[in-house]
Amino acid sequence: MTWRLRSGELVVLAGVLCLVVSLFTPWYSSPAGNLDLWDTFGAGAALILLALLAGLAVIASALAERGENPALAVATAVWAVPLGLAGTIAAIVRVLERPGNAGSTCIGPWLGLAGTIAVLIGAWLVMRDERPSLYSPARPQPRPLP
Repeated sequence: MTWRLRSGELVVLAGVLCLVVSLFTPWYSSPAGNLDLWDTFGAGAALILLALLAGLAVIASALAERGENPALAVATAVWAVPLGLAGTIAAIVRVLERPGNAGSTCIGPWLGLAGTIAVLIGAWLVMRDERPSLYSPARPQPRPLP
């Protein structure tokens, strides 16, 4: 069994990796110390995590696909687009806001923003890609002339 990821799925994978790294890096610098996503958990963080889970679902469904029935991969990409959009909006808000008297933003929200944008764009590319690289083009026999 060969596992092949298309370009859209590779973009989603890059976004997922950015989001996973952002979970463990500081998001804000405050007088009390650095704050991460878990210290400032709220609705925005939940939407970012949903975008991460949607990206993981896209990758898992692409790896589990058997080639003859791409319905699951397409369905997860369809759901990943609005979740990626919601996560991107939440990440933009998280970049602009500074909770808990935080003085500045650190690398975390920027990685989160890059990751959610990559999940959104990658899921969009997965939906529009028709798998030209996995299947050889059909070459029917021409009809004989009358």
